[in-house]
Amino acid sequence: MRMPTYFLCHGGGPWPWMQGPLRRILAELERGLLNVPAQWPAQPTAILVISAHWEERAFTVTTAEAPGMVYDYTGFPPEMYAIRYACPGSPSLAARVVNLLQAAGLPAAGSATRGYDHGTYSVLQTLVPAADIPVVQLSMRRSLDPDEHLQAGRALAVLRDEGVLIIGSGMTCHERGPDMAAPSAAFDDWLQRVVCDQDAVARRQSLRMWERAPHARVVHPREDHLLPLMVAAGAGWDDPARCVYRDRLMGFVTVSSYRFGGRASDGLHDE
Repeated sequence: MRMPTYFLCHGGGPWPWMQGPLRRILAELERGLLNVPAQWPAQPTAILVISAHWEERAFTVTTAEAPGMVYDYTGFPPEMYAIRYACPGSPSLAARVVNLLQAAGLPAAGSATRGYDHGTYSVLQTLVPAADIPVVQLSMRRSLDPDEHLQAGRALAVLRDEGVLIIGSGMTCHERGPDMAAPSAAFDDWLQRVVCDQDAVARRQSLRMWERAPHARVVHPREDHLLPLMVAAGAGWDDPARCVYRDRLMGFVTVSSYRFGGRASDGLHDE
């Protein structure tokens, strides 16, 4: 069975391990993530996460059998720098990812030392708390070229037929504060129309030209947190898309998550 592919908002830092204000602020995000596994046609054989928090000159994958943790955040309690998401890696999947990307003419490499960052484990701690599914993390290219990332997704789409769940992990708005209320809502409205309402060809063309969207460079002064969407959309290619989560974080910032493929009714409600 072909797995769907996702772009998921990952929230802030190690929030699934925390209690208190941050966890409460992200309660709707958590509920949205908890709804996702019910949409899968089967348990994934492995998960490939494209994280907004890793950039390299070439697309790079974690190749270790048990990747470590990258604590890529500051200002959290000391115990948040000892948390573990102890899933296995998958050297065989990592090698396949590299081969598929290189066959598509894209530079790709492996890293035996890179661990999982919070773009991966903050999402997976909620989706798969048992940590019993092998996980490989994929970097973005430092160029942040949207077409390259769409093409990377297209090259990796075959993995969906092998039971691999592909997740782009980022944020549709990476800025904060009340000044972001209007710009993030306008940008997110545009993104909803592009991803969910346009046909696949128009969707890809609009995503390539995302900087023309309303307030694009206000909500994304740097597009690192948007580019994982391009990989997810590339892997989805001609599949219809559906919004699986939409919220105003902290009451101000409008953000959304998307699924490509799967049945329209699978575990979803209207957003």
